[in-house]
Amino acid sequence: MDIRSGGLDHPDVQALLLHHLTQARATAPTEFRHALDVTALGADDVRFWTAWDGETLLGMAALRTIEPGHVEVKSMRTAPAALRRGVARALLTHLIETAHAAGATRVSLETGTHPMFDAANRLYEATGFVDGPVFGGYPPSPHNRFMTLVL
Repeated sequence: MDIRSGGLDHPDVQALLLHHLTQARATAPTEFRHALDVTALGADDVRFWTAWDGETLLGMAALRTIEPGHVEVKSMRTAPAALRRGVARALLTHLIETAHAAGATRVSLETGTHPMFDAANRLYEATGFVDGPVFGGYPPSPHNRFMTLVL
């Protein structure tokens, strides 16, 4: 697996992002959906990576800077054909290592409570993330779960 910086302009990445956004839309009311689109993922405060097997896209993930020392996991998604191959774990490990190397002391994330997010939530818990306070201006809701990992 090759984790590469960037890739938002690649058609396979754009298709996976559209799949991600479409599925997320089905899990919560509009005001509680916080997935970023391609424009938001290209912002200056976001770093984006893709995982590949040769020319086959396996997944994507991003880190958004909330404030100095505090970053947020965004848009983590495994391609449907690559599920259960360790892609999400590899991407999450890469994000955490990158955050730590950049001096972050805390990594947070917002995820869903819909059953679609169960596997992701188990991965976050297994990696050491714990439920934490709402952050980054998100509104609290029963549709969202806020987790954090102190580095």
